[in-house]
Amino acid sequence: MKKCLIGSLLAFSCFTSQATIVEMQTSHGVIELNLFDQQAPNTVANFLSYIEDDAYNQTVIHRSVSDFVIQGGGFTFTDELVPITTKPTVVNEPVLSNVKGTIAMAKLANDENSATSQWFFNMVDNSEALDTQNGGFTVFGQITAQSQATLDNIAGLVHCGDIPLVDITSEQCSSSDVALSSANFVTINSVVVLDDDPLSSANLNPAANTLISQDDSSAEAGSSISSGGSMGVGFCLIALLGMGKRLKRAKY
Repeated sequence: MKKCLIGSLLAFSCFTSQATIVEMQTSHGVIELNLFDQQAPNTVANFLSYIEDDAYNQTVIHRSVSDFVIQGGGFTFTDELVPITTKPTVVNEPVLSNVKGTIAMAKLANDENSATSQWFFNMVDNSEALDTQNGGFTVFGQITAQSQATLDNIAGLVHCGDIPLVDITSEQCSSSDVALSSANFVTINSVVVLDDDPLSSANLNPAANTLISQDDSSAEAGSSISSGGSMGVGFCLIALLGMGKRLKRAKY
């Protein structure tokens, strides 16, 4: 990894990086990822361990917020959302910035070292909020330019709440006459490593997180966003499980 600084200590920072290459085969297209092995080694190792166990296969995209994030890695769906088995939490590594096209770890609100299996794609530049919120969200990879179309396809689906669904109309979201099945969800069919050499993808230029060093008052302000509503990537597991059960009962 080569780090370059331009100007003074407060100036813009950039990295030249190389990375493991991973491919997600989804029901709506392919997402190819370059993982930042050097800048987020613990997070990348954690992510790869779930891939090695096939833990992400047949999981669903359970959260999509317009002009914000698309989130997955936490649940399968049978007749309700079922959480996958998770490993111990991974230490936070907020080295890189949450700019558009990056993938970062989701975690519990007010606990910066609580990430396990869930991740999210930044659909826009979320650096102002997410680089400092809750200790900063760990960016550990970026998508290829061609993969943006897949994420846009998912974002363009009908959403029942924050869940993107297939073959469902907006009106059916509130109906009790429509039963959901796994076919209605965006599914991660498989996640495979295309090249396991951490030096395999050269000439990447991830943006450094230059905001995390700001004072504690700024970080606390960000944390209130995280735990307070739709702008927060910090998630409440109990609430999300409750949503899955409500989906089953209401059958919308």
